[in-house]
Amino acid sequence: MTAPVLSLNNASVRYGDTTAVDGVSIDLHAGETLGLVGESGCGKSSIARAICGLAPLSGGSLLIEDQDAATGGKTDRRFVADRVQLLFQDPVASLSPRLTVGALLAEPLKIRKTFSPESWAAAVALLRDMGLGEQFLSRYPHQLSGGQARRVALARVLTAKPRIIVADEPTAGLDLSIQGDMLNLLRGLRDRLGLSYLFISHNLNVVGRVTERVAIMYLGQIVETGMTSLLFRAPAHPYTQALLSSNLTIDPERRRERIILKGELPSPRNPPPGCRFHLRCPIAQPVCAVRQPALEAQADGRAVACHFPLTTISQAMAG
Repeated sequence: MTAPVLSLNNASVRYGDTTAVDGVSIDLHAGETLGLVGESGCGKSSIARAICGLAPLSGGSLLIEDQDAATGGKTDRRFVADRVQLLFQDPVASLSPRLTVGALLAEPLKIRKTFSPESWAAAVALLRDMGLGEQFLSRYPHQLSGGQARRVALARVLTAKPRIIVADEPTAGLDLSIQGDMLNLLRGLRDRLGLSYLFISHNLNVVGRVTERVAIMYLGQIVETGMTSLLFRAPAHPYTQALLSSNLTIDPERRRERIILKGELPSPRNPPPGCRFHLRCPIAQPVCAVRQPALEAQADGRAVACHFPLTTISQAMAG
């Protein structure tokens, strides 16, 4: 595998007395799509904001192309913006309602002082790559459908010529056919432009379709990471097992017995001691309540933060 183009090392993000991200380490490689999955409130979007320089690190480091991008918690915003762009979950909200599509495409070029006839022609070509003709240049965001707005937002992001795109729920709210078109577009652009994606989503069917590796997040920490095909076929962490059991699929061979987790996601302001998942875990043992498991490499290439990795919930319940 190629060297990472982005590395978070033992990274933490705090908001007041809340630690939203606690000691997370992830690598993103050139040309790769890495999925980041977990319940709402687990810290996925905080990781996205930290990577893009929108939230300071309270601990750890951020390396982009082997350069320190967050010395002392303060991110070098210009350095990051030239290499990493965020594709927001709500594209209409991220696009100024007062600007036409043409003005939205021109704005990043003007901010970087790279606007020229050549760069403008390239921006319009990007819009065409999105399947949108030049007639869209005069339209405003409210005149776009959800799928069209996402394509405009993507074209605007690409005018900055990033190497890395952090895509936060890029297909949320789209119907299946438009969702499929968007995923095919993202994959084609990645291969043609040499992009790398951090793909944040709660939609496991989407994640299984577009990512090579996946990291599973729970209450601010990574609990399992590895090749997507491996984790989806044989999840090792009980939380990963529960997530995948709730995934709707029409393939009868991939259906699992539904695992209903007890309780609610604890507050990140007051996480439980030991393993953060133990209060909801169907196979928790006394050690889980007092000792936090490390994210350790396994023989099959994945890493799991569990005292009893690869123990399936069904086996434990039967035993």
